[in-house]
Parts: sequence; C-alpha cells; structure tokens
Amino acid sequence: MREIVLDTETTGFDPSTGDRIVEIGAVELYNHMPTGRTYHQYINPERSMPQDAFEVHGLGDDFLRDKPVFKFVGQAFLDFIGPDSKLVIHNASFDMKFLNAELGWAGLPVIPMDRAVDTVMIARRKFPGSPASLDALCRRFGVDNSAREKHGALLDSEILAEVYLELLGGRQPDLVLASGPQVQAGAGAAVIEAWRPSPRPQPLPPRITEAEIAAHEAFVKGLGEAAVWLRYGD
Repeated sequence: MREIVLDTETTGFDPSTGDRIVEIGAVELYNHMPTGRTYHQYINPERSMPQDAFEVHGLGDDFLRDKPVFKFVGQAFLDFIGPDSKLVIHNASFDMKFLNAELGWAGLPVIPMDRAVDTVMIARRKFPGSPASLDALCRRFGVDNSAREKHGALLDSEILAEVYLELLGGRQPDLVLASGPQVQAGAGAAVIEAWRPSPRPQPLPPRITEAEIAAHEAFVKGLGEAAVWLRYGD
C-alpha cells in the first residue's frame, strides 16, 4: 500500500480570496514504511507574500520570484502522488482546498477528497479532548521537531510521517526520513524486506497525563468499595 504524507505552505488561508500555494513537500511510504523518495517544490504565488505569512514560513518575495508558477509544476506533483495513493495530511481540508484550487486554475484534474487521510481527525479520535496540533503530537510521541523553527513543507511532512506512524501504533520504531539515500519509485518493497524490528533505544514517555490519572482516581472513588479496581489493586 502506497501512501503520500504531504504538506503545503500558502500565502494565507483562503484561495477564493487570492491566496496561493508557495511550497509543497511530500514523503512516500510503502506499507507504512519510508522509501526515502520525496517531492519538494517552491512555487511563485504570482502575488506579494503577506508579512504575517513571511514570518511563519520565512519565504519572501525575493526568494520566490524566480520559482516556477504552479501550472508548470502541477503535473509533476500529480505524477509523484499517483492516481490512487492515499494522501496523509494534517488538517486535510485546508491543504486539499488549496491543491484543488491550484489544479483547477491550471486545467489539471482535481484530487477527490476521499483520498485524504486527516491526521488531526485520527488524533482527536484517539485522544479526545487533547491538543491535536503537530507540535502537540510531537511532544506526546517524543518526536524530535527541534528543527521546526519555521514552517517548511518538506520538514513538516517528514515530521508528520513519524507522527502518523505513531498514531497507527508505532509501526516503525526507528523511522528516520530526513537522511539516507534517495530511492527510485517502486523500491519500497526492497526497503521493507530489508527492515527488521528492533527495540526502542529509549522508551516512549507515558501517554497518560497527571490530570487523567487524577480524574480516573476520582471516578473509581465515586464507584464505592465494590469497584473492581479497589478489589484487585492497580
């Protein structure tokens, strides 16, 4: 099963008001394993970069001026993601509305929403009531995001891939996406065959908070002396 973990950076929040994509980053997974194959493209948005967006992404007008416009790179992006790979995205509706707006303006096929796997929704189902931002999930799973001083599409997609696999149950304990050789499409099977699971060098931090422990103890106390937890111990 091939999946593409991707992220976009944009000039703002709404393509219908003129905001555009300025960067796309994507990481290929095959059967929940990284192949080392990535896609990364800066894009000239054909408009000025707002100051607040510049502060978030660190991408200014001078840097983006000589980059290609989307219509010249859109087909290469579609070729990378392929016709049916699932697209793993944090807050998928945001990125998908921008991607489909850009594809539509370029006269290219849009991407059906049912191809998107939203990691925000997965996190909210798994940890109801807890923060579901990418930074919060990195803290929960012990994923190193120290290099994330500015939002960058490729770095964020690499971090999201690690978080996604932890949300699935930690399928790949020693996942490292930012280094290692690039491989060609179709090499994922060879990577999978070579990989063998190994113990984590350091245990993950506890995933239950002090507040959750206190809430559970209060709940059990309210059940009275017949509570199963009191009869059989911790």
